[in-house]
Amino acid sequence: MSDDGFFGKYGGKYVAEIMRRPLDELKEAFDFYMKDKDFLEELDTIRRDYIGRETPLYFAPTATKLLGGAQIYIKLEGLANTGAHKINNAIGQCLLAKRMGKTRIIAETGAGQHGVATAAACAKLGLECVVYMGEVDVRRQQPNVATMELYGAKVVPVTSGSRTLKDAVNEAMRDWATNFETTHYVLGSALGPAPFPDIVREFQSVIGREVKRQCAERNVDIAAMVACVGGGSNSIGFFEPFINEKSPRLIGAEAGGIGPGVGENASRMTGNASREGIVQGFKSRFLLDEDGQSLPTRSISAGLDYMGIGPQLAELGMSGRIEFTAILDKEALDAINFFARNEGILFAMESAHAGAAAMKLAPTLPKDKAIIINMSGRGDKDLFITNPVFRKEKWIDFLGAELERVKNSTDIHDAASMFNK
Repeated sequence: MSDDGFFGKYGGKYVAEIMRRPLDELKEAFDFYMKDKDFLEELDTIRRDYIGRETPLYFAPTATKLLGGAQIYIKLEGLANTGAHKINNAIGQCLLAKRMGKTRIIAETGAGQHGVATAAACAKLGLECVVYMGEVDVRRQQPNVATMELYGAKVVPVTSGSRTLKDAVNEAMRDWATNFETTHYVLGSALGPAPFPDIVREFQSVIGREVKRQCAERNVDIAAMVACVGGGSNSIGFFEPFINEKSPRLIGAEAGGIGPGVGENASRMTGNASREGIVQGFKSRFLLDEDGQSLPTRSISAGLDYMGIGPQLAELGMSGRIEFTAILDKEALDAINFFARNEGILFAMESAHAGAAAMKLAPTLPKDKAIIINMSGRGDKDLFITNPVFRKEKWIDFLGAELERVKNSTDIHDAASMFNK
């Protein structure tokens, strides 16, 4: 873990004085409980019995044959309870908060998977849950909004700014500053002011540790590991056990959007608008204009369109330990199709960026080497995004018919009346 909250020149704790007490309290509790046998045993039990760990490492024979070159393996985090890697961090932080005596949890979410995971963790542990979500993301991720509410969470649409993840983070921070005596903020990615980057990496590192053990047991010779990178929670956890080793290659797939122009992507390490800056309490690389103001981002993936990247990932990228590549929306969609049709595995839109990067890399590597893709989540949540692309007319017909059914069904009206009494 970082001693001072910095990774090289990135990281830190650039916050108002009112935020220092909750952050210091959090660091003290985290340092204590990560050495506490009872806490760690309870966390391991929940991981096994509730999350469903360990998740499989799947060899993809058809994809390997079709792509040529390296063997393709997929770490199936989409099989974890709630459908993505986000539950690893959410459970860890919620359990930590409960040990700290907190009764209320707040979170931000973009694609909705972190919100779903936090809501589920709160339901499991008996904690109140409020999730801040940009109004744009609320509209495009309604299935996840419905799931959060089903778990008992209150979802608050954020209407300020660009109405996406950045603005949801701002609202959550404001709430925490006001209510920290009873409230813990479960930040969903490996960014923000210290100690959050360390906390999120530690709880997500279960992914990479499993991969390392699974590959050793099966004598898999890893040439490269590939993960999508938004803020960076799945990637830093996936890469963690390998960071201080010279191999394998670590490759981060960013959102290339529709092109290289400003406002067309969310490429913080490879984009031409990337600058160092201090935003939302930490120093890293962000998409900023010359005055240091955040630029608009674009991605078909709601989980990869944050304007910044976690500080440890930024440092590892600048040092060359992690290689970054930008994946276009179309390439991610092609990867969803490829793995669904050839392996029966439905990647989340975010994870498909990693799949697309692996598809490019595989033919360049020897057949006795392996590429491990972190499928950070499954694609059920993206049906409202992918269906208009893959089968537009049929989807329009379905939505129209479904709307009429909901309007006119007496069974639905009767059930709704009973539920709302």
